[in-house]
Amino acid sequence: MEIIGKVSKGSKMDQVYIPKNRYGFPIGNYVVIKPLEKPPEEKKPEKLYFYRVKEIEPIKLEVIKEVVKIVEKKIEIYGNIIITGSILEMGFNFNDIDVLILTESKINQESVKKEIERKTGIKAHIINLNNKELINGLETDPLYQMMLSKCISKKRFVYKTGHKIDYKLLDLHLLKSRILIDNFDILSGNEKYYLVRNLLAIKLYLEKEKINNELVNKEIKRTLGADITDIKENIIEKKDFLRKYKLIYRQIFAKILKGIENGAKQK
Repeated sequence: MEIIGKVSKGSKMDQVYIPKNRYGFPIGNYVVIKPLEKPPEEKKPEKLYFYRVKEIEPIKLEVIKEVVKIVEKKIEIYGNIIITGSILEMGFNFNDIDVLILTESKINQESVKKEIERKTGIKAHIINLNNKELINGLETDPLYQMMLSKCISKKRFVYKTGHKIDYKLLDLHLLKSRILIDNFDILSGNEKYYLVRNLLAIKLYLEKEKINNELVNKEIKRTLGADITDIKENIIEKKDFLRKYKLIYRQIFAKILKGIENGAKQK
């Protein structure tokens, strides 16, 4: 026999009342009181893995957790979900959130982007790669190394890759940084920084350095004598800056061109 009662507040002791007209439970019997329903189990906090992210604002971390939940709902089978880009830098000077989704099949990127923007109010840049594409990118493309040098991921990852120089690919990347020379006056500070960072990442990659944001920023300061904040705030002195920038650009271009020519001769 079971009787359902409610715990009531008493003056000295709380109590559970049961009806007098009942079958069983005679006065003097010992009974067990237990909850009718089990309290909901506490949810374990979302575990994420941080790579070279020393600190991040709580509100941005909540956004990242929400993005991971959205991707998990939209995509049942995935290798990893990796958040990267400017959202991981201190402050709120970012325009979107970069989301790398590792899957062995293509996904509906537009659907994921729309849901992220609807839930968070932030535009998303989705990168969908399989594991082989990612490893190849890390071996041959400095931008991939930059992308994963600082990130937050859903699952732990360790990638040990070689260092293969694809001169034709680097030539395409270098072409982007030419924009700064031709359009210095109309570019914003953030656009200038992106193009400068691209140029110096290629330089370090050709020198067979491991690429990360901190290393590239130090190289910008060393070779161009420019403070990162000044570049982003668009308050650098044009003449001296462009003189140094053009010199580095020409040196890198010459090295890439020589690599392409040597590759053609070997074939």
